[in-house]
Amino acid sequence: MGTRAGRTKAVGQRDLVFWVMVFIGASTVAAGLMQLVAPGFMLDLLDAESTAASRHFFATIGMFMAVIGGGLTMALFLPGDHRVLILWAGIQKFGAFAAVSLGVQRGIFSGLAILVALNDLASSAIVFWYRRRL
Repeated sequence: MGTRAGRTKAVGQRDLVFWVMVFIGASTVAAGLMQLVAPGFMLDLLDAESTAASRHFFATIGMFMAVIGGGLTMALFLPGDHRVLILWAGIQKFGAFAAVSLGVQRGIFSGLAILVALNDLASSAIVFWYRRRL
């Protein structure tokens, strides 16, 4: 991997899937920042209990979402092999699907949150597929 071509191998082609990945990364940042700065508003949208503790933990989750989404977005544009970061972004998206689905099943979130879970499931599948293409 000493040549420039070798270092840029994992960046991938800037095709439609690449731009979908950019959207996934950027929207993960945006959603995470919304949870971080307005956790009560976001919990209200999901018809979830909004206490000081739940807002604090929801904001903390938002901070980690913003970090992972930002890392994914940067990995797409920077030269080098960033497949490990893309892997962890896919794991985060699948984990979000599982956690939100469980929250809906347990009655913590309204049924509307299943749309959030399905979005995370689809995003994780795209991220894993994109990584496999590299």
